[in-house]
Amino acid sequence: MTQTPHSSSELVTIYQERFSGQEAYRFAVWSVLCRDFFQQWVPHDATVLDLGCGYGEFIRQIKARHKLGMDLNPTAASKLPPEVRLLAQDCSAPWELPDASLDVVFTSNFFEHLPDKSALGRTLDQVRRCLKPGGRLIAMGPNIKFLPGRYWDFWDHYLPLTELSLREGLEIRGFNISECHPRFLPYTMATGPRYPLLFLRLFLRCRVAWMLIGRQFLVSAAKH
Repeated sequence: MTQTPHSSSELVTIYQERFSGQEAYRFAVWSVLCRDFFQQWVPHDATVLDLGCGYGEFIRQIKARHKLGMDLNPTAASKLPPEVRLLAQDCSAPWELPDASLDVVFTSNFFEHLPDKSALGRTLDQVRRCLKPGGRLIAMGPNIKFLPGRYWDFWDHYLPLTELSLREGLEIRGFNISECHPRFLPYTMATGPRYPLLFLRLFLRCRVAWMLIGRQFLVSAAKH
């Protein structure tokens, strides 16, 4: 995460309270998401960075040769397995990585925690610098178009985005947009219903269902 008004201790408390009792279900959900959907964009020999990795639900379960996570929550260090290298730094500052060293950057429900679009822009600049030519950013998050009130129900939400605003920010930085969906997953797994995993597998295959209950955008973009 980038620097925010929240102290390290407050970040720990926020996420402990928000996800208490949810970890097992969230890991099960991300197992399905990785295997049945996101793996299509992640070669097994890839170097992958999970931006705003949190407890590592994605990065622990995606298949890749080299795995990295970036987060300022101190709890992340104890949640990630040894094969995941943690970068505990401000994502809008220069990343501690060489140019063109990543194949994929993945981020989920993270950009809304950045303080403003200036911080997001600096973060996207680092994404582009560190991706190899043809490397890919995969980003999902709550779409303010479909959540005008509920979006603000979380203490640490700052930056409202739509799929089109993120798309434009990426295009002016030289990314090719391969997929841009205004609706993908339901809004939240933190306080929402626990959907059966069979339902999730069927949902991922049925894009009509995305349009009915999806409240998060999904953008996949490749570096020129």
